[in-house]
Amino acid sequence: MMSQTSKQELLAALRPRYRQAKRAEKQRILDELVATTGYHRKYAIQVLNNPVKRKKRKRRASQSKYSGPVRSALEQVWRVANCICGKRLVGVLPEYIDALERHGELRLDDETRAQLVQISPATVDRLLKRARVRTKPRALSTTKPGTLLKHTIPIRTFAQWDDAQPGFMEIDLVAHGGVSPHGEYLHSLNMVDVCTRWVELVALINRSQATVSAAIVTAQARLPYPLLGLDSDNGAEFINANLKRFCEQQHITFTRCRPYKKNDQAHVEQKNWTAVRQMVGYDRYEGPVACAALAALYEPLRLYLNFFQPVMVLIDKQRDGAKVKKRYDRAKTPYQRTLEAPTVPPEVKAHLRQLYLTLNPAALLRQIEAAQNALWKLALRPSDATMPARPASPPNWGTQVPQTPPAGTATNGSAQPLESKILA
Repeated sequence: MMSQTSKQELLAALRPRYRQAKRAEKQRILDELVATTGYHRKYAIQVLNNPVKRKKRKRRASQSKYSGPVRSALEQVWRVANCICGKRLVGVLPEYIDALERHGELRLDDETRAQLVQISPATVDRLLKRARVRTKPRALSTTKPGTLLKHTIPIRTFAQWDDAQPGFMEIDLVAHGGVSPHGEYLHSLNMVDVCTRWVELVALINRSQATVSAAIVTAQARLPYPLLGLDSDNGAEFINANLKRFCEQQHITFTRCRPYKKNDQAHVEQKNWTAVRQMVGYDRYEGPVACAALAALYEPLRLYLNFFQPVMVLIDKQRDGAKVKKRYDRAKTPYQRTLEAPTVPPEVKAHLRQLYLTLNPAALLRQIEAAQNALWKLALRPSDATMPARPASPPNWGTQVPQTPPAGTATNGSAQPLESKILA
């Protein structure tokens, strides 16, 4: 069977010869064309003598099913949901509508509400296409290997997680040193539960062993379930006697990933971007005042992420040659996954339900934006005298120092107000 394109090319090649040929030659060309294309002989004569003029079909303009009120309400909910993608938003859209209506942030009639509840992810992305903005900044790596106790801490790879029970968490530090890794500056401790995707964020004034260990104790007290395991990278802030002794005393399983294998900590690495970099940015912060401002940002942010930010968990992955087919479950928030966990005590679930009813996602959004603005005023620019200068790189390194904005420019690294960002 020949394609239509091949048939048209064959006709274009035979048509001049057919018109100039004599009767016997025309019969031979017709026999060849009919045998090759399967055309009827009379139709073959027609297309050889007269090219078929195909009429272009006019595309009928389709009318949108969703009216202006539906679009407006969808965009309002989408912004409160931190501009997440359609597949994640559809899974929690009814919960968002109930929460916003419960706190007087949204008012919908029955028809608009019914259309919003049954909307598909593809339609959500299409209706919100114009409102999306994307940025792709980068950061410096500040991880320094700790080799003193590395041989005493076992390795856990990405394929060895037993995520059937909440309490096993991946941990990592995010540096807020700007364009220079020298001197003392703030860090963020990021802890992510592998089963429920519950996130805990703690502001650190530095990354000393004592500071990191104390921050882990603080995050442990906030968890709705016992801390059962910690998995870190190979940095000296984690691979040390303080944290190892603490885990042994608390009967916490302490493991580490393979060196230079970030996929072993895929859960926390992803949250380093969505939970920290998108909220804080890439500027440099120093001192107790900035640390208090960062901690004030993380107070409403942890509630917003855990109770109102849905996560899609990979449940199956199949490879077919070069193609990999991935299948995800329905988007759910860490709060919803915690309620579904059978090992979490009923009294803890009851407390979480009561706390959820008191939370207003729009109010949390405003608190986060106010905390962001207060934090950004404390950022140290490269022109500040208090910021350590980054040493010049040798000419043969081939690296480039990231360009920094001029002094006085109203920029905050890559961070933007929470309302204008997208969590893919």
